[in-house]
Amino acid sequence: MTAINYTDKIPNNVNLSEDKTLQRALEHWQPNYINWWKDMGPEGSNDYDVYLRTAVSVDPQGWANFGHVKMPDYRWGIFMNQREEGRTVNFGEHKGEAAWQDVPGEHRANLRRIIVTQGDTEPASVEQQRHLGLTAPSQYDLRNLFQINVEEGRHLWAMVYLLHKHFGRDGREEAEALLERRSGDEDNPRILGAFNEKTPDWLAFFMFTYFTDRDGKFQLCALAESGFDPLARTTKFMLTEEAHHMFVGESGISRVIARTCEVMNQLKTDDPAKIRAAGVVDLPTLQRYLNFHFSVTIDLFGADESSNAAIFYNSGLKGRFEETKRDDDHRLHGRSYTVLGVRDGKLIEREVPMLNALNEVLRDDYIRDSIAGVNRWNKVIEKAGIPTRLVAPHKAFNRKIGTLAGVKVSPDGRVVSEGEWAQQASQWLPSAEDRAFVSSLMGRVVEPGKFANWIAPPPIGINKQAPDFEYIRFS
Repeated sequence: MTAINYTDKIPNNVNLSEDKTLQRALEHWQPNYINWWKDMGPEGSNDYDVYLRTAVSVDPQGWANFGHVKMPDYRWGIFMNQREEGRTVNFGEHKGEAAWQDVPGEHRANLRRIIVTQGDTEPASVEQQRHLGLTAPSQYDLRNLFQINVEEGRHLWAMVYLLHKHFGRDGREEAEALLERRSGDEDNPRILGAFNEKTPDWLAFFMFTYFTDRDGKFQLCALAESGFDPLARTTKFMLTEEAHHMFVGESGISRVIARTCEVMNQLKTDDPAKIRAAGVVDLPTLQRYLNFHFSVTIDLFGADESSNAAIFYNSGLKGRFEETKRDDDHRLHGRSYTVLGVRDGKLIEREVPMLNALNEVLRDDYIRDSIAGVNRWNKVIEKAGIPTRLVAPHKAFNRKIGTLAGVKVSPDGRVVSEGEWAQQASQWLPSAEDRAFVSSLMGRVVEPGKFANWIAPPPIGINKQAPDFEYIRFS
């Protein structure tokens, strides 16, 4: 199961040719996907030759090849990790039973909902990012954007395969709908709110790939524990590709910070106006972008108390992050977890049944992982000898979902009045002026080895290529 068959019209390692009905259905969906890509993929890029990695195996060692390819010709396909013989359901009421190779009838609706929601995020992010190539700060960064885009497209294929293979007509209809919704469309938007937000500039893109793709990591890790074995095997391979997306975000912000600190030291000032006048992003603006993307992303985990989360866990459909490494009974009856609430104008902690707080458990795992990356960014600032530090805001800040929805909380965790929020919001979240300034920096740089003034070069090229390697051939 490790080798991928590239002789088929749809590359795969799932023996697709042995199921002619399924193969025909997916081949019927394929041209609709290509049309969606040409309409909603990276703007103006269909004729570029791009230095992309393509999966050739699901073996973690040497799993991808690199080469120039036109993106509409990229070999999107269906790849699963190898089946683990004797695998069982590791949590919930079915713990200890053999993992399911087919959809249990009683869990059909919930599994379909999980797969559709995950699948919908993939084309959404491509749509959100489709104009970014017009303002790329370098060929290196443009190539990374395109790599993320084609892999989000492949992750859509992964979910569409599950829908077609396991959900009959309902699955085929859901697969068509995944190509019909549009990010930010008033009449037919994407399912999750964060995937209807605009990604207007590269600072937002780097924040998105660090924070929001990290949400993808944690959601995929939870699904990789699923008792529905095809979903678990599919998401485990998706995680292999997802790692690069988070790398692009973390390293991108690190490079922005490095360039800003370099200018601050050259000018011997921390005055944001003087830093901006030098054509780089000041640290307070970086903090406001961080606050926005962190808060929008943690809402993606859902309400702090959720009966659906309890049902998904009890049913063996969606586990916790690193479920099998946890030292408990993996059923959670009688267990509790602390969530936040508000009483008398103050945040309070309260205990709720853990089964109902599993969204919060995953959110807290995500927050710890995210803060570790923010601390790595601070190492860059510290190395430059600058005393400023970036900080992840309190998890109650700027929330739109759950118990904390609409509660006005400052980044340091104080419940504030509507008046104070209105007065301070422009210091806590990106203002129209901030976004206009960042937008003004976004001039396209496409000469090999050259970089925009506001970002430092990377320490090493993709696949160890030379600094002036031609990642994109434009004609």
